[in-house]
Amino acid sequence: MPKTKNHKGLLKRIRITKSGLVRHRSANHKHLRSGKGGKRLRQLRKDPMMSSPEAKRIEKLLFRRLRGRTQPRTAMRKSPSPAQRKAARAAKAGAAKVASTKSASKK
Repeated sequence: MPKTKNHKGLLKRIRITKSGLVRHRSANHKHLRSGKGGKRLRQLRKDPMMSSPEAKRIEKLLFRRLRGRTQPRTAMRKSPSPAQRKAARAAKAGAAKVASTKSASKK
């Protein structure tokens, strides 16, 4: 079976960030701007990132997985080991104890 090919026209119009979001240029922003209101032009400047449903469509054209906008960034990280969790809890408890003794000494 032959290799799948990316959609070259789409690749020229978008840029994929390292975090997997899709950057694009909004339509109606290049020329004939004098006929458009200031509010409309400001709204066209707003968000260069594509929404998740749109990015899902693009995945099919590019034949690759993209991380969506709604997916949490921590999903890509490894979860801490039980020893690391225990150490973090101990450090947090120690910091709380120090803060409570400081407030008690001020009174």
